[in-house]
Amino acid sequence: MIISLGILSATLLIALLLSVRGARSAGGTVSLEQWSVGSRGFGTIFVFMLLAGEIYTTFTFLGGSGWAYGRGAPAFYIIGYGAVAYIMSYWLLPAIWKRGTAWKVLSQSEYFTRAYGSPALGNLVAAVSIAALMPYLVLQLKGLGIIVSESSYGAISANDAIWIGTTATVIYVVLSGVKGSAMTAALKDVMVLLCVLGLGIVLPYTLHGGIGPMFARIAAERPDFLTLPARGMSPSWFASTVLLTVLGFYMWPHTFGSVFTARDASVFRRNAALMPLYQLVLLFVFFIGFAALLSVPGLKGADVDLALLRVTRDTFGPWIVGLVGAAGLLTALVPGSLILMSIATTLARIVRPPREGQPADSATFARLLVPLLAAIALFFTFRGGSTLVTLLLMAYSMVTQLFPALFASFFPNARITAGGAIAGIVVGEAAVAVTTLGGVSMASIFPGWSHGVTDINAGFLALVLNVVTMVLVSRL
Repeated sequence: MIISLGILSATLLIALLLSVRGARSAGGTVSLEQWSVGSRGFGTIFVFMLLAGEIYTTFTFLGGSGWAYGRGAPAFYIIGYGAVAYIMSYWLLPAIWKRGTAWKVLSQSEYFTRAYGSPALGNLVAAVSIAALMPYLVLQLKGLGIIVSESSYGAISANDAIWIGTTATVIYVVLSGVKGSAMTAALKDVMVLLCVLGLGIVLPYTLHGGIGPMFARIAAERPDFLTLPARGMSPSWFASTVLLTVLGFYMWPHTFGSVFTARDASVFRRNAALMPLYQLVLLFVFFIGFAALLSVPGLKGADVDLALLRVTRDTFGPWIVGLVGAAGLLTALVPGSLILMSIATTLARIVRPPREGQPADSATFARLLVPLLAAIALFFTFRGGSTLVTLLLMAYSMVTQLFPALFASFFPNARITAGGAIAGIVVGEAAVAVTTLGGVSMASIFPGWSHGVTDINAGFLALVLNVVTMVLVSRL
């Protein structure tokens, strides 16, 4: 217990020291551009680390193995959508970077304001962004509490871990901004890679005699576990969910904002070649979940996300448990810091738009917002109930509704107006709310239709209504 606790503490201290180093490298008065996008000077490696840092979070670390443990074959959609999204980034991200850099924007909402010449559209996008990001941040903090509590053998309670982790995140975000996040992301990626590859290979061999024998045993004991079901999470659900998630992949505001850190568009083309390889790491995350399925049976509901930590604790000593916990700790801190920065930057640019000759004003305001936003997230973490979980399920569908307006911004001749974009987003978000909060499914909308149609992700209906509304209002 003392060993694992020492590793967790040392990792947190290193993250803080990296933030101090990032603050020193900035030097002098820091503008919002330096704080939030690193003066647009990041190369391939740092952009790679940032994008991976935002995408591979506690929900990939715990949720990927948990989905493999609890759901089997449907979990592989996570590998599918990431790989396709990285391929799409070859064209999408340079287009965003080219326009955003020319307009000197720092946030997603600012991009939409400039693209359509409409502050109202920018404010709507900001509202959607914050509504989607806050529950995402809350769930990162809850994941942080679970990881630290489990890997410290209960020496640190989940609530104490959340307080400590949030305080550390606020400190290094305020001190160094995106540079601190990028440096911590580099450490996180190395630790996650070592832990996941190590566990994904060692656990199947230790517990089942190899990866092949492990799958043979699963196929014998759970014959339907490694195939997509005929109903529910069927092939049509799989394909539609992959496609829908691909469209929303880069619509997360903190991911969108990281695009503006790059020094040139070629950075994204090089990353498009590298990032799909990173998806292979997820295979080993799934191997951990499959290994736990037969060795730590009986986890139900939300507890399936504990599969990775439980099988690690049952199999290895405190050194390995501490290293795995430290890697999980960083998977919460890095995206958490980027989310805080994204919300603070968005609000700062709305409340205090840039003024000539006063570059640091909004930077100071944005930094002051970080502790306030963290306090709000802590409140919902400790007091929030099932509503937050429901909202999180809506979050991905919410940000996906921004994609049609973004895509239309690349084609001025399409004559999509600001009013059309606003109407499309409002209708799309309303449809998301009805299908998620109201429990409306494709089966209830189209009763009697085949499962090939009714199993399609309901978010598609919202996206279709969004596009139709956007085009019709623009024409009218």
